[in-house]
Amino acid sequence: MNRIKSFDNSHKVLYLIATPIGNLGEFSSRAIEVINEMDIVSAEDTRNTGDLLHKLNIKKPLVSLREHNEVEASLNLISQIKSGKKVCYMSDAGYPGISDPGYILTKLCLENDIAVSTISGSSAFINALVRSGLETSHFYFHGFLSAKENEAIEELEALIDKKETLIFYESPHRIMKTLKLLLEVLGDRKASLQRELTKINEENIIGTLSELVNLDESTLKGEMVIVIEGNKKESSSINDEKIIELVNSLINKGLSKKDAIDFISETFEIRKNHIKDIIK
Repeated sequence: MNRIKSFDNSHKVLYLIATPIGNLGEFSSRAIEVINEMDIVSAEDTRNTGDLLHKLNIKKPLVSLREHNEVEASLNLISQIKSGKKVCYMSDAGYPGISDPGYILTKLCLENDIAVSTISGSSAFINALVRSGLETSHFYFHGFLSAKENEAIEELEALIDKKETLIFYESPHRIMKTLKLLLEVLGDRKASLQRELTKINEENIIGTLSELVNLDESTLKGEMVIVIEGNKKESSSINDEKIIELVNSLINKGLSKKDAIDFISETFEIRKNHIKDIIK
């Protein structure tokens, strides 16, 4: 066990600074104050962070820490902090470590007895959740699904029975494919598709997944957050053995395999893919 007080002078400190997700006015005076005190500003993309600091009239040495160099860069920053340098880390938008680099740096700092302090700011998934109109007391943030369809399906299948509100990130070039996959695996549910959060074109599209898949894809620009109702259905009491028995019984009575699967799926609210898997 290790108890670390962030502002105990006996501990070195790494500052994780949440950055605006769109509107520059979200950047707090506290964040600006901390950056001005730093010797080194580490960033996911030094170009984006450089532009942000330029708008704030701040000049600081910038060090890149991205996904491809996170371990090496983290060790370098830890060495700098141990030598007495004041260091902060900033992702491109929102909180470091939330669908962005930062986790490895934080973990290694804590393992090296370096305190980690967070400077609060905007978060896309929190913003989206609280204005989605869906239940907020319990939620599950998943972030981006795998770009590989088979892996994405496996991820979603593991979430089917979750009662909590589900939250996903998605980019515009994959949004329609992802919406269709969500509908196929999770079934039709209430949902909120939000884009361009805190920006001039901010939009909240509220409906069901079956309605969202019919949107004009050309109107869906910018980074997006999808908030989906949790599973409100009672779990089916029918087990796999019984499912197989019922499908075979229907086939023996003259139904095609496809029609038997469709009937069982609709009657007991069981995914067709699950039935197909167990009767192979």
